[in-house]
Amino acid sequence: MSSPSTVFETSLHSLPLLARGKVRDNYAVGDDRILMVASDRISAFDVVMGQPIPGKGALLTQMALFWFDRLQHVVPNHLTGEAPESVVAPDEVAQVAGRSMLVKRLKPLPVEAVVRGYLAGSGWKEYQQNGQVCGVQLPPGLQNASRLPEPIFTPATKAEMGAHDENISFDQMSSLIGADMAQRVRSTAVQLYKEAAAYALTRGIIIADTKFEFGLDADGTLTLMDEILTPDSSRFWPLDTYREGTNPPSYDKQFLRDWLEGVRIAGRAWDKRAPAPELPSDVVTNTSNGYKAAIAVLRG
Repeated sequence: MSSPSTVFETSLHSLPLLARGKVRDNYAVGDDRILMVASDRISAFDVVMGQPIPGKGALLTQMALFWFDRLQHVVPNHLTGEAPESVVAPDEVAQVAGRSMLVKRLKPLPVEAVVRGYLAGSGWKEYQQNGQVCGVQLPPGLQNASRLPEPIFTPATKAEMGAHDENISFDQMSSLIGADMAQRVRSTAVQLYKEAAAYALTRGIIIADTKFEFGLDADGTLTLMDEILTPDSSRFWPLDTYREGTNPPSYDKQFLRDWLEGVRIAGRAWDKRAPAPELPSDVVTNTSNGYKAAIAVLRG
């Protein structure tokens, strides 16, 4: 299910497949590197949709590389600096060109480092119930899309394919990876978020929340990995249409999520389990346009 501009699933014969995730296909390059190929698959509520978003993988890769470069002074990242096309066969270059990263093989930490600067999504729903987000007590009187007094760190476990990520407390995270490492991950993630959010504001974008993933290299160095600060892992709002108390329009997957929340199958709401409903062409187009707009605005 591919065209020159659309790759739903890669099929490389020159490298062994390590894993096929919701979006990325990862291949082993020796025992110390991984070729990460961003497909045009899209997931929502941890379910992969049956239709791709044309060009999405290339846009995600461009944006991740932009942020890795901009934030490399904060924490080391997994990039090797080598061309992904150099490790595949000539007849496979079209599958990886412009949508791949050749990265160091790390020992992943089994948590997602989520940072929230605004009240949105599941956080807003939880706040309405108990005044908290993932166990973090927040001031009373906040509204949907309110800016938080300070960004908050709300870790989650990394789910297997088809399963849902689960929010955990900082204490639970500490028991998983150790107290010192948990402190380092939290402080690093918050610093990354603050610097990225400050830059994005100068481009007219609010980064409401985001998630980072970290691993350890052979020397035990904390290293930023996977992809960062893209519409797949972040909530991006245009500053000029932001209004507190509303669901702001977004550059991310919110358009798709909103459609899925409202769709009816045989008169019933989708249960957020595979298979996903078939996406109409306008949902595919609008989602694609959001990704294109985000990278264009950020990079100027």
